[in-house]
Amino acid sequence: MKTLTVSVVTPDGPVLEESFSMVSCKAENGELGILPGHIPLVAPLSISAVRLKGEGDTVNIAISGGFLEVRPDKVTILAQSAEKPSDIDVERARKAKERAERRLKAKQDDVDFRRAELALRRALNRLDVVDQ
Repeated sequence: MKTLTVSVVTPDGPVLEESFSMVSCKAENGELGILPGHIPLVAPLSISAVRLKGEGDTVNIAISGGFLEVRPDKVTILAQSAEKPSDIDVERARKAKERAERRLKAKQDDVDFRRAELALRRALNRLDVVDQ
């Protein structure tokens, strides 16, 4: 079975470098599925889960935006943040979700709605990755 080398890197350093048979992720323009031999591509990523399929298992990683670079034999994900399910603090993510929901419901003039909305999306993404 052909594989791709997948590197997930954040400003804090590498998160993962392994071989997988398929990469599924959500770019800003829609879902992408990448197999070995894919044409070169660069795409901005949304806050979402990246699914990495290997032999018999799937690894999910929560990312908070960034870029995807595809070459025929390698995929590099440059993410603002990236967390494996084992690295996610579930209680902290739940509290962040509740805090963001309260800010969005408050409808106060001093609340930055875009920031609260992004915080909510990041928290929901982390919780989804843990539950998968």
